[in-house]
Amino acid sequence: MKCMKQISAMLMSILVLSGCIKVNIGDDTGGGLPGGSDPNETKILTGTIDQSVALRKGTYTLKGYVYVNNGAILTIEKGSIIKSDITEKGALIVERGSKLIAEGTPAEPIVFTSGKAPGERAAGDWGGIILLGKAPTNRPTSPAPIIEGGVNRPFGGTDPADNSGILKYVRIEFSGIAAEPNSEINGLTCGGVGTGTILEYIQVSYGADDAYEFFGGTVNAKNLVAYATYDDDYDFDFGYSGKIQFAVSLRDKPADTDQANGIECDNDGTGTTATPFTRPQLSNLTLIGPYDTTGSSANHGFSNRWRRSTRFALNNSILLGHRMAGFSMESGNTVRDYYTNGESQFKNNVIAVYTKPFNVDSSGARAITSYPANPLSPTDRAAMISEAIGLVRTKAEAEGNTVFNSRDEVLLTDPFNFPAPDFRPKAGSPAASGASFTGLDNFFTPTTYRGAFGSTNWTEGWASFTPKTNVY
Repeated sequence: MKCMKQISAMLMSILVLSGCIKVNIGDDTGGGLPGGSDPNETKILTGTIDQSVALRKGTYTLKGYVYVNNGAILTIEKGSIIKSDITEKGALIVERGSKLIAEGTPAEPIVFTSGKAPGERAAGDWGGIILLGKAPTNRPTSPAPIIEGGVNRPFGGTDPADNSGILKYVRIEFSGIAAEPNSEINGLTCGGVGTGTILEYIQVSYGADDAYEFFGGTVNAKNLVAYATYDDDYDFDFGYSGKIQFAVSLRDKPADTDQANGIECDNDGTGTTATPFTRPQLSNLTLIGPYDTTGSSANHGFSNRWRRSTRFALNNSILLGHRMAGFSMESGNTVRDYYTNGESQFKNNVIAVYTKPFNVDSSGARAITSYPANPLSPTDRAAMISEAIGLVRTKAEAEGNTVFNSRDEVLLTDPFNFPAPDFRPKAGSPAASGASFTGLDNFFTPTTYRGAFGSTNWTEGWASFTPKTNVY
């Protein structure tokens, strides 16, 4: 009788949860967690999750925009597959005060992907994952800013240590709904996410917008992969001040109509000096442009595009093969804070891009040269920019940055093998040494090598570079 009462209570709990999350329960034998005993049985996630729920290992369909709110925790067991509905494209939005615990393993990653069949999947088949926290941004807190992507939810606050959960050994594939122009859902969007959140071993593949975008917040991350993304690989805005180490990006031929960059970074969209300043702290990145540097890849832009009044720290990294430029700064404030004020860092990096290793726009050039602010002739303007680029290059080379004429001189093992890239340095590679961690705090793991990889390929086992044909 006692056992029957426990089973009855368990089933009642599941029924209560199903009012917020539609799940085909099946034959429940797993301790009251939604999902049947058959791991191949498909369950549907839709609506609002306002009570904590754990999903056993299985295959789930994400139907429409699914919100996790009211302090609820959504836990997804390792090895689970979350596919988006085809007609009612899904997105998972974790609101402030709630958490997503998606902790896979190298052998059993958690995969968020398209609901289409192998060979039919494409960028933009569904939305993506949005984490919203209470960490600071440089936007007003009342009213709080609303995250982009058409989900109409606020983000940010005053708690830098806020916790939005765990994403570990997770793949996000074929994301990128454009709700309206310049308002898209990325592979992983973080709005005001705090340092209590764990982001490690995450791969975003074939996203129709950015792979990762950070709107303010303080969250740190390690071991990130951006693969074949249409727009930027890593995008920072609105006062993001977190740290990232060991991140790689590889671009394929398709690209957004705007410049698609390895890094794009602004203090905000209009270049104000609102505080806290956007200042990502980055080390051991490998940012790789497309193998084809002509024709269809013309919109693949910069390795780094430090734009409107932003600050930054990028150290011990590789910038390889981008079409437009390697280290590029735009706006007088951005250039002044790097070249004159010492608020930004660019040290001990390897640069081997298609055209210009360094680039400065005209407003940035005026900040460090003696040319007047009045309109210049085309000849004087070109001379001003050339002088500024020379000044920046001299500073960069004095701070351990190394420039090569060809990407092949960097001697990575097999970076353009799209089914199975290998980003590790070969013997004799200039990236195998030259790193320095002087001045970096203990979040960063010291290495001798520059770039995201030494002798160990940390993508093996859990990441996939063939998501278009994978059978799930």
